Amino acid sequence: MRNIWRVCSAVLCSVVLGACGPRPAAVAVDPGNATLVQQGQPLYQTHCARCHGANLEGQPDWRVRKADGRLPAPPHDDSGHTWHHPTPMLLEIVKFGLVPPNAPEGYASDMPAFKNMLDNAQIAAVLSFIQSRWGGQVRSFRRDNKLDAPPP
Repeated sequence: MRNIWRVCSAVLCSVVLGACGPRPAAVAVDPGNATLVQQGQPLYQTHCARCHGANLEGQPDWRVRKADGRLPAPPHDDSGHTWHHPTPMLLEIVKFGLVPPNAPEGYASDMPAFKNMLDNAQIAAVLSFIQSRWGGQVRSFRRDNKLDAPPP
């Protein structure tokens, strides 16, 4: 009888804890998966290229604040800073926008939330496409610093 209660408690805790966090469901971002990269490219062009550039080059002067105090969209190629962020954080930023906990409280950004436009698999495909364009040095850095590790 005690074992049944342990199992029920474990299941209940899993359900409650799973429902609490804002994290997207675990999805595989894989820049080495040609199918995923091919799925991500048109999604990137449709939803991201307008701000981040057709060639992932970002907006001009992306480090200089605009008149409204917001920063222009950064590049997603090796010259930007996107590759410095862990993959789980990138999934959250695309899904929920640049809001806490991935930005300071009150931070103003033009980065929209795509949770109502793209599902988790599509977001993973977009990030797979972006990451497929990163060079060997960036990929080595990410691997060595475990930035591609799945969420805990």
